[in-house]
Amino acid sequence: MFKLLYSREFRQKAVPYLLIAPVLIYYALFWLYPVIQCFAGSFRDVNNKLTLYNYAFIFKDPTFYKALFNTAFIVVFSVTLEFLAAFGLALIINIKFKGSGIFLFIAMIPMALPAVAVGAIWSSGFATYGWLNSFLYYLGFIEKTAKIPFLAGGNVASMILIIIIDAWQVVPFMMIILLAGMQGLDEEAKEAGYIFGGTKFTVLRKITIPLLKPTITTALILRIISAIQIWLIIVMIYGFQRLPVLLEELVYYVDESHSMEFFRIGIAYSVIISIFVSIAAVIYLKVTGAFGKEAEETA
Repeated sequence: MFKLLYSREFRQKAVPYLLIAPVLIYYALFWLYPVIQCFAGSFRDVNNKLTLYNYAFIFKDPTFYKALFNTAFIVVFSVTLEFLAAFGLALIINIKFKGSGIFLFIAMIPMALPAVAVGAIWSSGFATYGWLNSFLYYLGFIEKTAKIPFLAGGNVASMILIIIIDAWQVVPFMMIILLAGMQGLDEEAKEAGYIFGGTKFTVLRKITIPLLKPTITTALILRIISAIQIWLIIVMIYGFQRLPVLLEELVYYVDESHSMEFFRIGIAYSVIISIFVSIAAVIYLKVTGAFGKEAEETA
């Protein structure tokens, strides 16, 4: 046994596991353990007894289904539209035209702003006497007495407004990821496509996009996760539960001013949100073929 432990072959095999052991211990203590505690706590009442009341309350609450629909609407449309916009901007900047560096710097400014600042900027802008109506008046688009009620629209109009605000902040984030991937591509592959008679669109569709697939996958998964976290901007502009989303409901129920019963419901909300995020990520990876590619490389 001791000879085996001190053998060179054993040490070579054991070194990688020893190097990652601190990371595994860290995640076990500060991620896995809290997750297990949270999951177990979602099935407990205020007296620490097993119950399904927390989940029953959520699934009977009509606000939950509104929040689920709004979250899905924002995720699907914002991720799709923002990816297309970010991909187009990345293609333009990758040309490296004169002034592209300045354009990139200006485009990155919204990305550096925290969600609180973004919410404050647009909340003051969309107010009846906010800076946006004043700006439109000075440009001559509206009369002084004719104010546009930006925040008076219905549910769909409000979500479209949120998607526009979110795109203003998040498109630069996706653009940077895609631009980094484009700049790391092998130029010889694209040149070969042009040599064999390919047009710019053909090279983009059959060479550039397939080579960018890992980068696109990473950008979209990160975007899906951040799209679910848009609640703070919504709350700052519309307030709680006027345009409910899942994470907003979680924050509402875990508020310290509420009872322990509400806090337990909030824990159940966190479990549901985690499951939805995981399912969305797995479905996307399955659709994009990431699992199949990994399986082929492993084989």
